[in-house]
Amino acid sequence: MTTSKNPSHIILIAGHWLGAWAWDEVLEHLDSAGAPATAITLPGLDPADPARSTRTLDDQVEAISDVLLRLNVSAEQRATLVAHSGANAPVSVVLDRHPELIHRMVWVDSGPVASGTAFAPDFPEQLEELPLPPFDELGQEASLEGLNARALERFRALAVPEPGPVLRQAVELANDARNSVPTTLVCCSIPSALVREMAREGHPMFAEVANLETLDVTDLPTGHWPMWSRPADLAEVIQSAAS
Repeated sequence: MTTSKNPSHIILIAGHWLGAWAWDEVLEHLDSAGAPATAITLPGLDPADPARSTRTLDDQVEAISDVLLRLNVSAEQRATLVAHSGANAPVSVVLDRHPELIHRMVWVDSGPVASGTAFAPDFPEQLEELPLPPFDELGQEASLEGLNARALERFRALAVPEPGPVLRQAVELANDARNSVPTTLVCCSIPSALVREMAREGHPMFAEVANLETLDVTDLPTGHWPMWSRPADLAEVIQSAAS
């Protein structure tokens, strides 16, 4: 990997059930390349938080915005946001509110969401949270390809149930300037050709991709958690985007 003279700070945000720990291997590779990076744990995914299950999508958006402020991100020194999987909801809102602060958006086996979208709008109100499902069930929804027994064991041991309010709350977007932020799609469990086809056909999962003005697409064939199955390759893609 190569580094730029004044690289964009990379902010890594993992999807459902995951905290900053999910990026440990990727961070090692980025650090060795001299790429400044920070991984964050979203509100609701910190096991030490006694009010964890009540955290909302708004809380997560505020937390990401606070990190941008803490890192002194500005229109002159913008950040690269990296969102994996279900982190696409809060990150889409941050991108909508602060497009001028984002150098490049990197979606890892994910993509921007449309206004009015909720991950699970019908998730029962009486349920406080969604635990990590058994792997045989999870594997029917998202590919576990490339994950060895050790990775799965760590996933199970460290996963935190996803708060119900986060799953039920809809994303509200209003600023079309978000579509002008240069974007990289890292396609892992779904090949880029299929992603582009789904975008053209208006499939809800990738319909917003069709609105992006500057788009790079990288295929990184593996399962839905490339930070564990191909961490060095993922780090290289991210670092290249940030540069």
